[in-house]
Amino acid sequence: MPEVRGQDSGTAGADPFPTPPAAPASGTTDALDELLLGGPRTLSARDLAHRTGLDLDTVRDFWRTLGLPSLGDDEVMFTERDARALAMAQELVVVHGLALSTVVTVIRALGHTSDRLALWQVEALVEDMATRYELDDTSARLLVLDRLRDLAPLLEQQLLHSYRRQLAAVADRYAAEFGHLRDVAVDGTMLPLARAVGFADMVSFTRRTAGLGSTDLSLFVQRFETAARDVVVNAGGRVVKTIGDAVLFIADSPGAGAAIAIGLADAFGASLDVEAARGAGGLAEGARGVTPVRVGLVWGRVLSRFGDVFGPSVNLAARLTDVAEPSTVLVDAGTAQVLSGDPRFALTPQPARDLAGVGEVLPYRLESAAR
Repeated sequence: MPEVRGQDSGTAGADPFPTPPAAPASGTTDALDELLLGGPRTLSARDLAHRTGLDLDTVRDFWRTLGLPSLGDDEVMFTERDARALAMAQELVVVHGLALSTVVTVIRALGHTSDRLALWQVEALVEDMATRYELDDTSARLLVLDRLRDLAPLLEQQLLHSYRRQLAAVADRYAAEFGHLRDVAVDGTMLPLARAVGFADMVSFTRRTAGLGSTDLSLFVQRFETAARDVVVNAGGRVVKTIGDAVLFIADSPGAGAAIAIGLADAFGASLDVEAARGAGGLAEGARGVTPVRVGLVWGRVLSRFGDVFGPSVNLAARLTDVAEPSTVLVDAGTAQVLSGDPRFALTPQPARDLAGVGEVLPYRLESAAR
């Protein structure tokens, strides 16, 4: 198959976007096995058990925990690199003393995250190929399959760099938050982490996206997620997850959480001149333009597990989001009290509301004091 070159390569005057072949070259998946898996698939689950000294149930559980299918104990589907990965997982128990249940959790986290990451990135590549080369979806997917041999090493290095930076960021936060508590007694009855937890939920998502084609819907959701993440990260918070038409975020201080919440309400309609911004890119561009959000914020204690956060404050933030007006932020009375001494913010009590699963709550509208 001839190489498809980008605009910055090839000879002068050549078509920067030649029409790609409709199908990948023969042997593409074999070449990917060599690149991604370190060689051909020559081992069965039974071979792995024999190689590592583990029983077959453990081998099956490891593969299942990664979120990958197993086709039978004697099906030849594993490589030498798979055997090494299984041996390293065993080392976490034997050498480092981790509980087997902990190792299962760690492996499951890798499987869940890498599954979503690989699919997310490949779908982005499919969309890129389809758009650049004016291909139908099937042809774009076949082209991506062929191009993965060149792209995978770069994506892998970016993944490793990102993971190390994220791990270092977690270590920095833990050192700053807990370093001085090494010899301090901690109340074990409380949830461990004090955090600002917030939801931002798009208004009328179903109505606004009705009738959109795949490209427009993808751009609509991508604009929302990208803009929301930018606001959260720039104000010192972290996105826990996006849930279709909503984003869940946390921050380590009440002030940072409040700044994020107000920033989201502003970015999604409160302070945006849609007509002036239309056609200039960003949130105001596209089939449906900007989408206002409702935001709920609570300062409280949470449990962090499985890449998510849990606790009453998370539930309360979600319920406050349900009753907030478009492009506004609601907090509960406890959070309002914590923020009341911060001159950056203004708080206005609202009528008491009966929130599903929570009960009666006195919400406060949170705004910037500079308004």
